[in-house]
Amino acid sequence: MTTTLPQLGERLFLTDGGLETTLIFHEGIELPHFAAFMLLKDARGRMTLRRYYERYLQIAADQRLGFILEAPTWRASPDWAARLGLAAGELELFNRDAIRLLHELAAEWRGRVPQVVVSGCVGPRGDGYDPGEVMNAEEARRYHAGQVASFAAAGAEMVCAITMTNAPEAIGVVRAAHAARLPVAISFTVETDGALPTGQPLGEAISAVDAATAQGPAYYMVNCAHPSHFAQALETDAPWVARLRGLRANASRRSHQELNDAPDLDDGNPAELGQEHAALLRRHRHIRVLGGCCGTDHRHVAAMSRACLEVSA
Repeated sequence: MTTTLPQLGERLFLTDGGLETTLIFHEGIELPHFAAFMLLKDARGRMTLRRYYERYLQIAADQRLGFILEAPTWRASPDWAARLGLAAGELELFNRDAIRLLHELAAEWRGRVPQVVVSGCVGPRGDGYDPGEVMNAEEARRYHAGQVASFAAAGAEMVCAITMTNAPEAIGVVRAAHAARLPVAISFTVETDGALPTGQPLGEAISAVDAATAQGPAYYMVNCAHPSHFAQALETDAPWVARLRGLRANASRRSHQELNDAPDLDDGNPAELGQEHAALLRRHRHIRVLGGCCGTDHRHVAAMSRACLEVSA
């Protein structure tokens, strides 16, 4: 699928950090099943989301960088909606409203941020740390098609599948996005050994999705892992490495199991995380999208921005 996404150019783009961990640990907000999209149900929740995104937009404005507004819809898919007591029609409205909110923000900030992209976020059907019972690609396409269609109807400019734990589900998301005529990015999560939770090496997963979809994703990312978990996996001249365009790392070096069991938030060291990203960019100049995942907030993204601008200059 042909795409003209601006983050495929030379400009560095930022996105946000760990939305759910920020809301829970810093804002003191209860998020059943990490469903941040439920904040859209009232004016107070919408204002909370606006303030959250505006912190990051300001960083992009200050640094004259592009920005990807990622919808708070990681959990806005049918199985999770059922756990939250939502009907299918309600879920569709939430997904559309999330994109509308981002378009409002984009319109307000486009004069200050050089380029803004509105993206619909798709999360895994199961847990983000555990692949559970893996669907086949066709099951995954059917499962995610409704959410992706809602994004398209609301005017999203792309889809980003975050924390994908297995290749078949990623293939299904790509096919759903193409049916909706939206470009799509696939972001895999990896364990401390650099492999997916299924045990499949990252490179094999990217190659499998590309083979099944005729290189369907616009690009790939890695998220929900610390740079120390995946840096070694990128030390190869294999063609798949060049398909990796973005990083949304965890603040913590803990494993997924350790994070899951921990009662506290490990927000690591923002400056150190920034330097670790700069080191990755020195070796992999094709990486153009930077954001965070669990434990990160605007401090971490600002540190990444500062460190990586020096490398990109």
